[in-house]
Amino acid sequence: MSRTTKGYKIRLAKACEQNRRVPAWVMARTRRQVTTHPRRRNWRRSTLKV
Repeated sequence: MSRTTKGYKIRLAKACEQNRRVPAWVMARTRRQVTTHPRRRNWRRSTLKV
């Protein structure tokens, strides 16, 4: 990672922040109809284009 550019690291950090579950209040508001996040990503299965 020492040779990686700063812009690349920023984009990786943004992807890391986006990789979260649906908030509990969303599940409560939709009566658990929305439980999964459509943009959820696993680091082994899918690759990023950053």
